Amino acid sequence: MTLAPPLIHVPRGDLPVILSVPHSGRDYPDWLVALSSGGRRALTSLEDPFVDRLAWRALNRGIGAVIARTPRAAIDCNRAEDEVDPSVVEGGRRERLTARARGGLGIIPARTPQFGYLWRSAVPRDQLNARLEQAHRPYHDAIAEMIAQTVERFGCAVLLDCHSMPPPVVGTAEIVLGDRRGRSSGWWVSSEALRIARDCDFEVGLNEPFAGGHVVERHGDPARNIHALQIEIDRSLYLEPSLREPGAEFDRLARFLDTLAVRLGEHLLRQPFATAAE
Repeated sequence: MTLAPPLIHVPRGDLPVILSVPHSGRDYPDWLVALSSGGRRALTSLEDPFVDRLAWRALNRGIGAVIARTPRAAIDCNRAEDEVDPSVVEGGRRERLTARARGGLGIIPARTPQFGYLWRSAVPRDQLNARLEQAHRPYHDAIAEMIAQTVERFGCAVLLDCHSMPPPVVGTAEIVLGDRRGRSSGWWVSSEALRIARDCDFEVGLNEPFAGGHVVERHGDPARNIHALQIEIDRSLYLEPSLREPGAEFDRLARFLDTLAVRLGEHLLRQPFATAAE
């Protein structure tokens, strides 16, 4: 039982920006589908559909990226290793059950509102460890290495962790940025990101209802000039009405991600701590 390692786009440009896409993996091995009580359709409902493709303009520019190929259903790279739901993993410890795991979205998701419980049986602990070794740890190791190289070159880095959300309820912005309420990104970086989104004619909010997950929590370190922002995009902005295929505005969102990456990178390079590459 093997899982695909992440796809790594080595930075080729002159900006201190890295993209992370943890929830768009579509490499479903037959053994994983066989373990699902609802089949492949139940597992694909956990995806952030086509967010990896929204990054195409930024990638063509040379922005570095780490993109999960393993689906979220197998192992969630935006969860900590100890966010284990004991109903999913044999030997899970209830006393360390986080709110996200309790809600069915731990490191191996347990259920969705549409399909209910996802698995025919609990996952043995050794299989969880194998999934961590094959997909989760390589994902975070790649991000950490890319950040270290970026900081060494520029003196700073910004990580944009890219996600999508179902069409939100009334009152929720169509794009939500999360900086762990100031813990994963400097306020001046988050403020600039909000300004860029508004300049691109999007309704944008900060930290409500998504303040950021494990990726930005783990890798953001503003004290070291490493800033990490989670981006949640309303799926109805870039998908057709069925929310299954790219829609007419798909490239508008691709341009937004590209613009956000470029302008944030330039913003960091204008700061006194930034060191231009020789």
